[in-house]
Amino acid sequence: MTLPTTSSNRIAMHPVVQAVTERIIQRSQTLRSEYLARLEQMRHRGPRRASLSCANLAHANAAAEPRSKIWLNQAQKVNIGIVTAYNDMLSAHQPYANYPGQIKEAALRLGATAQVAGAVPAMCDGVTQGRPGMELSLFSRDVIAQATAVALSHDAFDATLCLGICDKIVPGLLIGALAFGHLPTIFVPAGPMGSGLSNKEKAAVRERYAQGKATHEELLAAESAAYHSAGTCTFYGTANSNQMLLEAMGLHVPGAAFVHPSDPLRHALTDASVEQVLKITEQAGDYRPIGQVVNEKTIVNAVIALLATGGSTNHTIHWIAVARAAGILIDWQDFDELSSVIPLLTRVYPNGTADVNAFEEAGGPTFVIRELLSQGLMHGDVMTVFGDDGLHAHTRHPVLGDAGLVWAAHADLSPDTSVVRNVTEPFAATGGLRLLQGNLGRAIVKASAVPEEAWIVRAPAKVFDSQEALVNAYKAGELNQDFVAVVIFQGPQANGMPELHQFTPVLGSLMSAGHKVALVTDGRMSGASGKVPAALHVSPEVARGGALGKVRDGDIVELNVHTGQLRALVDEAIWQRREQAQLVIDSSVGCGRDLFVAQRRVVTSPEEGASTLFI
Repeated sequence: MTLPTTSSNRIAMHPVVQAVTERIIQRSQTLRSEYLARLEQMRHRGPRRASLSCANLAHANAAAEPRSKIWLNQAQKVNIGIVTAYNDMLSAHQPYANYPGQIKEAALRLGATAQVAGAVPAMCDGVTQGRPGMELSLFSRDVIAQATAVALSHDAFDATLCLGICDKIVPGLLIGALAFGHLPTIFVPAGPMGSGLSNKEKAAVRERYAQGKATHEELLAAESAAYHSAGTCTFYGTANSNQMLLEAMGLHVPGAAFVHPSDPLRHALTDASVEQVLKITEQAGDYRPIGQVVNEKTIVNAVIALLATGGSTNHTIHWIAVARAAGILIDWQDFDELSSVIPLLTRVYPNGTADVNAFEEAGGPTFVIRELLSQGLMHGDVMTVFGDDGLHAHTRHPVLGDAGLVWAAHADLSPDTSVVRNVTEPFAATGGLRLLQGNLGRAIVKASAVPEEAWIVRAPAKVFDSQEALVNAYKAGELNQDFVAVVIFQGPQANGMPELHQFTPVLGSLMSAGHKVALVTDGRMSGASGKVPAALHVSPEVARGGALGKVRDGDIVELNVHTGQLRALVDEAIWQRREQAQLVIDSSVGCGRDLFVAQRRVVTSPEEGASTLFI
C-alpha cells in the first residue's frame, strides 16, 4: 500500500469556518474535556486480551478456527473487532456477507487476528416508507449505537472495523464506536449498485402513478429497474451522504466510498482497511483512537462536506448526535452560518440528474475534499486514519494496477463539470441546506434541491395530521391550487419522526401542474426531499407544544429561503389566543412500536439530535 506524500501547501482558513469552529470548541469545552478524560481512562497499554482471565479468554476463543486460536490464546497479537450490519434484504449490506472471512484472512497474513464482535440491526427505509415500521426507523439509530457498544463490551479488541452504509446505521455505528473512543476504528463501505433506471425517470413514473396515469405494474417495473442489484441505492440520499461525511472525517481509507461491490478495487480497499487499522493501534506505535480522530474540526469538516454536496437533511439531526457522542455541541445555527460561505460543488440527484456512480466518475469525494481544502474551506490539520498529512491524504483517489493499490492525484478539472465543479466555479455560491425560523419555530430546508424560483412561497395553509390525509385530499381533487401543506404530529415524540415520502409525488405533480406549493412539517424527508420547497424538522414539534400546532386551514403561511423566514401571517392577538391542535391518532402500538414508547417520552428535539441516549 503506497501512502501519499506530504503536502507542503497550507491555505489560511476561511474566517467564517474558523469562527464557527472556535465557537464550537468554546461551547464544548467542558463536555469534550470530560469525554477525553474517559477515553484516557479506558486506554490500557498492550493487547486488550492480555487483561482477560483464563476463563474469559477461553470463552472468547472457544469457537475460533485453529490458526487464529493459537494467537488468540497467547493474547499477544492485535485482535480486530468486526461490527457488522449485514443482512441480505438490504441491497447495500448484502455484500458484507463475505467481508468477515476476507478480513480474518487479511489479518492473519499481517500477523493479527479478527473476530466478529457483534451485529447490529439494519432496517431499510425504502421498504418501510409509508408503513408502520417506519416509525421505528429514527430510534433504530440509538439501538444500533447500543448494539455496537454491546459488541465491543467484551473488551477483547485492539481496533474496530465497522461494516455499515445506510441511513441510521452509520450514525449509530459511529455513536457506538465513540463510546469506545480509545479504539482505532475504520469504516469499511461496500459500494453502490450499478446505474439502472435514472432517478429522474423513476420520479416521473411516480408522479404519473400519483396522477392515475401509470399502472401498478408500470410503477413496480420502474422501481425494480432503479433498485436492481446488490449495492447502495444510487441517489444521493442519507446512505450516500453518510459515505461522503465519513470520507471528510478521515474515517475511510481514502476514496473507498463509491467503488462497486464487485470491482476488484473494492476487495483491495477492504484489505487496505485491515492493514491500515493495524498500523494505527497502540501496539504499532502510531496510535489513532477514534475519540481523538473525531474532534471539533473533524465535525466541522463533515458538516461542510454535507453542505458542499447538497447532502441529506437527516444529517442535521444525526451529526448533532454523533458530535454529542464525542463531547461536542453543534446546532443548526452552525450549519446555517457555514452554508452561507460553502459553495455547492456537485449536482447529484435529487440536486441534479446524475447518480453517485456519475459522481464517482467525475471525481467523487476526494475531488470535492481537495477543492475545499484549496480555499481554506476545510480543516486540513486533523488526524485521520490514513497517512501523515491530515485530510490532505484524502484528496487522492485509489487505483489498482500492476503495482497493487496506490493513490493518484486528480486532474485539475473534473472529467464531468456538469456533475462536479471546481471551487472557483461552483454550481452555487452557498451550500445545500439553510435554517428557516419565525413564529412557527426553527426548521431546515434543502435549498439545493429546489429551483430558485420556488424559494418563496406565500399561500393558504392546508393542515393534515398524517401522510394519508394529504394523499386522500389529493385523490379527492381538493388540492388543485396554490397552498402550503402543514403536516403536524410527525416529530420524534409524536410518532417517532418517520420519513414522509408518500406525498412527494403528490406535491411534485401539483408543482409540475403550475401550482405554487410548499411543505411545512415537524417530520423529516431525508436526502430525497425533491423539488418541493420543504421546511422540515420544525422545532419545537407540535406534540411538545410547538407553534405549528396553531396553524389553521386558510392561514397564510410564508416560507422564504432567501430571508430564512418561516411564519404564519396571522394577527398577533389572534395567534396568542389560539389553542394547540390535539394529537388524535395513536400510533404507539403494533409493528413493534409498543417497545419504543419509553423512547418517545425521553427523546430530545431534532436540533439536539433526536436522541434517547443523551438526555
